[in-house]
Amino acid sequence: MSLRFDFSTVCLRVGASVYDVLKAIDTGAVKIALVLESGKLVGVVTDGDLRRGILRYGLLNLTVDKIMRRNFRYITDTAPRNSAIAIMERENIDQIPVLDSEGTVVDLILRRELTRQETCTNPVVIMAGGMGKRLLPLTENCPKPMLEIGGKPLLERSLEQCKAAGLSNFYFAVNFLKDRIKQYFGDGSKWDVQIKYLEESEPMGTAGSLSLLPKNLDKPILIINGDILSKVDYRHLISFHNQNENQATVCVQEYNTSIPYGVVRTSGEVVVGFDEKPLITNYVNAGMYLLNPEMLSALPDNTFFDMPDLLSNLVDRGFKVGMFPVFEYWIEL
Repeated sequence: MSLRFDFSTVCLRVGASVYDVLKAIDTGAVKIALVLESGKLVGVVTDGDLRRGILRYGLLNLTVDKIMRRNFRYITDTAPRNSAIAIMERENIDQIPVLDSEGTVVDLILRRELTRQETCTNPVVIMAGGMGKRLLPLTENCPKPMLEIGGKPLLERSLEQCKAAGLSNFYFAVNFLKDRIKQYFGDGSKWDVQIKYLEESEPMGTAGSLSLLPKNLDKPILIINGDILSKVDYRHLISFHNQNENQATVCVQEYNTSIPYGVVRTSGEVVVGFDEKPLITNYVNAGMYLLNPEMLSALPDNTFFDMPDLLSNLVDRGFKVGMFPVFEYWIEL
């Protein structure tokens, strides 16, 4: 099998920084980095490994040796290539290295090149009912998700991003100037997708309209705020959610705040130390979520309800709510 890309672009040395890993995984377009030492493969880092590493160590303290997997799967260059398909299908992995007898990488087999990419059947809800008061007067006669970015409505860009991930079953939650959205998108046939509308009679918050969804959904629901512009690959979000057996997953971005003064650490009235201009790291809500359908039972019917309230409710009830770190481009309008 001939490789369609130069796998040397995703090869890193032990001790490579998180930025090297990010570059390899993001620009390599195969969502894996190969870690070499003295020319031999000693570990691999997948998209999921990187995001879990960010949660554990933070961006500033992360190096590839902390997160790489040394017990990776591979095949030898003398093994039949169809054995790679069996391994990838059985273990639900998307790439497998090919090594020679010395442990040197000679190829990287991609599942997408061997099997047809399946359509993702997860439903998508895009919250497009807000009034966009922060952007007045731009939103006085235009729903915020219909504001144009580079000549195209933001909502259309979100739809196309989802479609690129194989998603085609959409629900648009609409309220303010909803006819403008419905007339533009219709039933979605122009984009070869299906669009249905969750029509709010009055504002229902960032989660309330989910109570209007059909009761027979059987796949995790992707929920996206209508004012988000991002390059997150939703296939990896769905895979991360499933692999970690989360019941809900919230996308987060690392946000650093620098205190411009020396901070005094105390114990009661006693000074125990000083931190000079410390950097405080928090995770902020990125406005993208995955929610198992059974979690919708925590929602009141036809009531204003925000997503943070729903997630807090689920945490309090003992459900597993995970985080998916977003290191790709992301902005909230």
